[in-house]
Parts: sequence; structure tokens; C-alpha cells
Amino acid sequence: MDKNYLNSLERELEGTLHSDELNRALYATDASVYRKIPLAVAFPRSTSDIQKLVKFAATHKIGLIPRTAGTSLAGQCVGEGIVVDVSRHFTEIISLNKELKQVTLQPGVVRDELNAYLQPHGLFFGPNTSTANRCMIGGMVGNNSSGTTSIQYGVTRDKVVGLKTVLSDGSLAEFHSMTSAEYLAKSKEDTFEGNIYKSLHKELSDRDIRKEVIEKFPKESIHRRNTGYAVDELFKAEIFHGEEEHINLCKLLSGSEGTLAFTTEITLQLDELPPPKAAMVVTHYKSLEDCLEDVAPLMKHGLHLCEMMDKVILDCTKNNREQLKNRFFVEGDPMALLMLEVKAEDDAGLNAQLEALLSTIKTSGKSYAHPVLKGADIAKAIALRKAGLGLLGNMVGDRKAVACIEDTAVAIEDLSEFIGEFTAIMKGYGQEAVYYAHAGAGELHLRPILDLKKSDDVKLFRAITTDVAKLTKKYKGSFSGEHGDGIVRAEFIPLMIGEANYELLKRVKSCFDPQGVFNPGKIVDPYPMDASLRYEIDRTEPEISTLLDFSDSQGILRAAEKCNGSGDCRKSHEMQGAMCPSYHATKNEKDTTRGRANALREFLTQSEKPNPFNHEELKEVFDLCLSCKACSGECPSNVDVAALKAEFQYQYQETNGYSLRNKLFAYNTRLNRLGSKVAWLTNAVYSSPVLSGALKKSAGVAPARSFPKVSSFNFDRYLQELKDQHNVNGKKIVLYIDEFTRYLDVEIGKDALELLVRLGYDVELFKAESGRTYISKGFLKQARKLAARNLEQLKAYSEKNWPVVGIEPSAILSFRDEYHRFGFDKSLTDQVARNSYLLEEFLSDEITSGRITSKQFTREHKTVKIHGHCHQKALANQKVTFDALNLPENYKVSIISSGCCGMAGSFGYEKEHYQTSMQIGELKLFPSVRKANGDTIIAANGTSCRHQIFDGTKRTALHPATVLLQALLV
Repeated sequence: MDKNYLNSLERELEGTLHSDELNRALYATDASVYRKIPLAVAFPRSTSDIQKLVKFAATHKIGLIPRTAGTSLAGQCVGEGIVVDVSRHFTEIISLNKELKQVTLQPGVVRDELNAYLQPHGLFFGPNTSTANRCMIGGMVGNNSSGTTSIQYGVTRDKVVGLKTVLSDGSLAEFHSMTSAEYLAKSKEDTFEGNIYKSLHKELSDRDIRKEVIEKFPKESIHRRNTGYAVDELFKAEIFHGEEEHINLCKLLSGSEGTLAFTTEITLQLDELPPPKAAMVVTHYKSLEDCLEDVAPLMKHGLHLCEMMDKVILDCTKNNREQLKNRFFVEGDPMALLMLEVKAEDDAGLNAQLEALLSTIKTSGKSYAHPVLKGADIAKAIALRKAGLGLLGNMVGDRKAVACIEDTAVAIEDLSEFIGEFTAIMKGYGQEAVYYAHAGAGELHLRPILDLKKSDDVKLFRAITTDVAKLTKKYKGSFSGEHGDGIVRAEFIPLMIGEANYELLKRVKSCFDPQGVFNPGKIVDPYPMDASLRYEIDRTEPEISTLLDFSDSQGILRAAEKCNGSGDCRKSHEMQGAMCPSYHATKNEKDTTRGRANALREFLTQSEKPNPFNHEELKEVFDLCLSCKACSGECPSNVDVAALKAEFQYQYQETNGYSLRNKLFAYNTRLNRLGSKVAWLTNAVYSSPVLSGALKKSAGVAPARSFPKVSSFNFDRYLQELKDQHNVNGKKIVLYIDEFTRYLDVEIGKDALELLVRLGYDVELFKAESGRTYISKGFLKQARKLAARNLEQLKAYSEKNWPVVGIEPSAILSFRDEYHRFGFDKSLTDQVARNSYLLEEFLSDEITSGRITSKQFTREHKTVKIHGHCHQKALANQKVTFDALNLPENYKVSIISSGCCGMAGSFGYEKEHYQTSMQIGELKLFPSVRKANGDTIIAANGTSCRHQIFDGTKRTALHPATVLLQALLV
């Protein structure tokens, strides 16, 4: 298309339109196996914008692809037209009608954020997908989403009361419940909307058509059914010879994947909050067959949840730091387990339900273990199950669990036999499939393991999908239970419902969208299911050399390809976790783990440059990455963007040169060492508004930032003085005096040293630069050289069994993280990593062993609020800091749910990043600190965190070492 047409459209929009290479690459994929480069990406601000986009698409005969979070598994959100992303501006909850228990909102509202808004009113929106903390209501309506709670609360289609839409001619229409008379009156209107009503009435009034639909569509008892358009739902209305007085075309639009109209506003029917008392029984099985045979009898207990996980998924959870702690309830090595949740208004009712359920389980005798979970443990178990989809992406190599047949739904009474035949099909193909998810709804997510980079496996992709479609048809099931038809299953709709019914669907599409504007290639006239795949088939794999070692992922390209698009990184700051703090501030796809991994994959595989990293687009996507490392733990696929960014920076700068500012930050420790020799002069310059202002301007530092003061201090002499004063006959340990402690946080170093010595530990010092400043700026050769030198001495300490204890998380934790990627002997780096501890980790272990007790600390009453360092959250845990600061028995300690502080070393100093840095801080951390009264101790173990807290709130945060030293009695 002529670029001038797009430029003209962009000028007309209140929102924005992007046709650059980066945005087109970012929106070429969703969570499916498909890749289609769009013409452009639009971010409309108003309904008027959407109308303009619709008219433009009709005029130029291109498609509009509606998109919210882009977590669709069947390829619904990819296409060659204009992707219209409403997740940025259509995010308003418009009104709540408590009497009717209805809420009206825009399609970009996140499901879990909606329920957080509704919770104080005693209401909630029932459908609950595994992506609920980032998926949006518009996408749920388009897909007719279900999730774990559908067995109790129904699917999205059951909850949609009204829809405001833009039709394919650009006119506005509102769909809601109406009587037959109202419907007929509407059909007589001389409008495009009126013609839709008229055409549908003509089509669906035919009794032969009704008979054909009822006969060939999936069983009505299967409430998870999205095959094609839900015309069978309309036949329930009396106007189409059914028994229901009212008809609502929202039933048809729900699950239509944005192919009939463009939704701008949604009204939902809500439920009262579930009963407050809950318990979960987790039944463990030695075989899949035993598990499935238990489903039907167990479902008779009015379960709120009946979810399954098989051994493949459970084994994946062992390799994910975030989920490893959530599998605490797993006993032995089950082939499968069921999560069965019951709820009641009171304990007596809950106990009665539990007893009845356990009685059925014991009578069956198929389960070898059935622990009962309550309270917070239930949420952990559910989090484990919800992570299943993303965890599948963590399989190393090119063979992946592929979404193509994962959405089959059959009647519960057919499930065991269906799975038996399915397993036989898989064995015929030499496949060991993955089984998990919604057993209680007759739907298991079944995935073959395929390498879609190879033509032979692409052929299997089609063959397996075809055979399973035929099997599903045999049981009169739905081939698309909750994930939709999209590209992957739309081809099979004629097989599933018959050619006559498929022709009916084409006519329905035509009466709504005669020019095929809305999401073409989905449901009718589909794209081929085995074309437009994410990877080029039988490609010659690019040879990409790296300084860092990515062999754990079989190279950096496959490290990026681990991202399957599940979009966990799109959760907002309102949700638990710290992943993608810059996305929290900007809401830009490029600032997510998914966006960065997708961009890196795209340019590494498509680049024709000698250095495939040498692309400005890659510089842009990594620009706002704070290297917080949250993705390395929170991303189910363990996509480690911090490592990817460090390698990119190194490779890019090797070609384009290293800037003066990056050199200043990377070599900051050398500068601090020099400055500390004349600390009085250095600090005078830093404090002078004129001189520091000139320095900041020349270095590209934000004017609002203050330079930290430098110091010179003899830690060896101080340690000897302390040893002379105190008994140090205790355990031998090594205190790591890192580059930040040595020159910037001297007082904290002194406090940590005094604390340990007074507690009786025989302390030795290890003074060395960790390499953190070099790593953060991509100076990897320099960082590797430092690491090699450090490892020699650290090895000596580990061989003597002297724990190395660190004060600054970003420094000590590099021994556990980046040092592994420098290509050194793995046994050495593992040995050093095991022997390295955060100060709080060491103290926590000593508390557990009884060598440190509360008796050694004050009885004063104080309140302490902790902000944890991002690297600690990702590579260790915050509980150790909580445990350590709880040593004084009257200290009331809590952890601020703060995510990332926003400073991230040099990031927050840089002029162009300052605003984003402060935005991140304002999301959660700064308000939490400001709410704390003046007597409350704010504890933060990160040097950047403390600086950010001061700049953002003018509160001085203390390191845990200082807090404990002040409380120490001995």
C-alpha cells in the first residue's frame, strides 16, 4: 500500500498509527505458532478512531485485526492488515449497577483488575482464564473464554448482557436482549444494522437449517464450545422456533473472534463473590487412566474447580524458580493429579463437603495420595496450574508442545474413552502428548511435541490435527473449547459441523461483514493451518556467536525463541510480581519480555547485516529494560532478558563504538577510587549546583539526580579494631566488600562488619569489584576478566567452607548469575555460587540453626517496612530479609509489595530515562513509603533502591545491616 494513504489516516486519528519495522515485527505474532507481518499497528483513542479505521479498511480492501493482550493461542490476533490494539486507551470501567449486578466497561480492561474493582462490592466476573492477570475482557468476549471456574460460573458468553460495536460500514450498533417483537421491528429499519437482523431472520427461520444445526453441532451438554459461530444459541429463542422469549445477538458475537463487528463497550452480568470458606483436595494418580476415570464421580460434588496436571507439566515446574515453591503439595512422582476445590459459607459446611468428597476418593481407591490444602496454599496450587501453558515453552531446543489440538472438549461421560482413543492416535505418531487443564469441563489441553522448523513435523502438525478433529467429531465434541478457531482450527469447521452448516456460517459472516473487513482468515475462508508459521521451515539455522554462554538454551536465538507469547510479562503493577517495570509505566508492547524476545528473534533471523545485532530497532526495545531479572524467574519460559540485553549491548557497541557516558558508568568504580583519594574535593564538586550541573549536562545525567558521595576508608584496620574489642571465636566467614560498599556505602559496610563481629563471627574481608557496572553497560570483556580474577579467590574460600557474605545484592548475586554465563568451568561457578550468600540469607540460616537468637536484640517496639532488591526477588527471596529483621521480637515487619524501584543502577540517572524511572517508583514504592509514619523504619538492601527512595520521597532508607546493628544488645 502507498505509504501516503497510511500517513493520511494517521493524521485523521486521535490515537496513533505505526507502520515502522519494529512495531510491525512486534505485532506479527501472538501466543500461537503463526507469524504474519501486519501493514500497520493502530492505537485508537476513541470510537470515532475505530470508525475511521473501519472505513479506511473497507475503502482499501484490507483487514482489521482486533487485539487486546495478544495471548490468543490459535492465531486470532495476527494478520496482514492493520492490527488495532485497544489495550492502551480503551481501559475504562464505565459504570457499575449494583442492583442488576452488571458492569459496563471498555474492552481493554484486564480481567483480574476488574475483579479487584468489584471485590469491595461483593461481586465478581466469573470466567477465569490462566491469563487472567493480563488478558482483557474484549479478548475474552471475542474468544468466549472459560477458564478454571466455568464448571461453577459458566463461560463468557453466559455473562455478556450488551455490546456496543462499530459495524463493517462504520455505523454504530448496540446489541442486547430483546423480545421477538422488538427484533422484528429492528429488522424493518432501513439501516445496515436493520439489514443484519433481517438477513439473520431469513436464514434462521428455516426449520431445516435449525434441524441441521442441532444435529451436527457439538452436544448441547458441552458448555465449552466455540466451533464457528454460535448460531445454535440463537435457536433457543422463540423467534427461531425455540422456547426462550428473548433473543440476544451478543450470544452470536461472543466467540466470533472479532470477525463480525468491532466491540467498543461491554456490559457484563456479574455473580456474588464465591463462598468465603475453601479447601482443595489434590488427588495423585499412578496412571492417566485412573485419573480420568475419577473425574465423573468427583464432579458430582458441586466442585468449584476440577483441574488436571500431568507428569510432563509437573516436571516442567521443577525447573522454574517461581513455580518450584508452588509444587510443595506434590507427593512422589504422579503421572497425573486433580485439583478439586470445594467452597462453603462456614466451616461446618466446608467440612461436610470435604468429608463427602474424601469418601468418594477413598471409595474409588484410584488415588494414592490426596492432601488437603487451605488458605494461601490453594492460591499457590492454582498459580502452579495456571503456569502450565507458559512452562511448556521452557522445553530446551526446537521441539515444543504445540497448540493445535489442545482445545478439544467432550461430554464428561465421554472423556475417559476419548482420551483413550486420543492416546492411541498419539502413539501411532510416536508422540507422548501433554495432558492438563479442565478435566471437570471435559476439556484437556492436549499437545503433541513437534519441531515446526522441520517440514516432516509440519506434515505431522496437519495430520495429527486432522485425525484428532475426526475423533472429536465422533464424540460430537467441540474442536474449539475455549481457545477459539483462529487459524489453526478454522480449516476444520466444515468437518466438525458439516458443509451445509459451514455455508450458513459464511452467510452469517457476509450479512455482518460483506467486504471481509473484520479479522479475515478466521472462522470462514480460513488461512491454511500449516502456513505462515513463526519459523521458516527447514531453514539453515543462523550462526550467531556470543561472548556470553547461552548453551543452556542451545544458543542466544533459541533463548529468545523460548518465548511462546503467553504474555505473563503484560501483567500490570497491580498484580503480584515485578516483571517488566518499564511496561508498567509505558504500556508499550516493546517494553515487555515478549516484545524484546520477539524483536530479537525477528532481527537475528531476518538480518542481512554482518552483525545481526546491529539494528536500531533492537536498541529501542532494550533501551528501557532495567535488567531487573524478574523475567528470569517470573516468566514461565525463563526468558532472561537481562542476559539478552547485556549480549546485545556488547555486540552493538563492538560495531558502533562505546559512548562516553557508557564508559563513565561502566568504569564508575575506577572513577570512585580516584575520587575517594580526594573525597572532600570530589564531594564538594558533587554538591555544588554549578559544578555538578555542568558535570550532569556533559555526562547526560538527569539534572534532578544527586550524585552519591564518595568515601575512603580502611576496612582492614577497622576490622582489626573490632576484633580487638570483641570475642570472635565463632564461625569463620568472609564479608564481601563490593565496589559500592567500598567507595559509596562505607557506613553500611562498617555496620555489617560490626554486626557480624559483635555476633561472634570470625570475619575475613574480600575486597573486589563484581563487574556489575560493566555488565549493565555491555562491557562484557572487562566484566569477564574481573570475574575470572574473582573466581580464583572465591574458589579458595569455598574449598575452606568459609561462606562469602555480600551486602549489595546486585554485586554478590552476580556470582550466582552472570558468572555462569562467562564460559568458565561449570563446577567452579557452581561451587562459588553455592558458597555465596546475601547477608540476610546468611543471617536467616544462622537463625534457623540457633546460632543467632532474639535474646541478642532489643525489646523495643518498632515498625519496619522492607523494599526488596529486584535481583534478590529474582535470584533469591525476600523472606530471608523479613526473617532477619524479625529477630528483635517486638519489631513489626512487613514487605512492601513494590515491584522494581525504577533506579536500576545507572538507568535512573540517565537524562532520557529519568521520567520513566520516577514513573515506576510512583506506581507502588513511593506511595507505600509516603504512607508510612515518620517512626517507621524503611529498609532497603540495594544501593540504587535507597537512592531512589530518597530522591522520590526524601525518606532515608536503611540497609538491614544497619537496622539490626541499631537493635543489637551484645
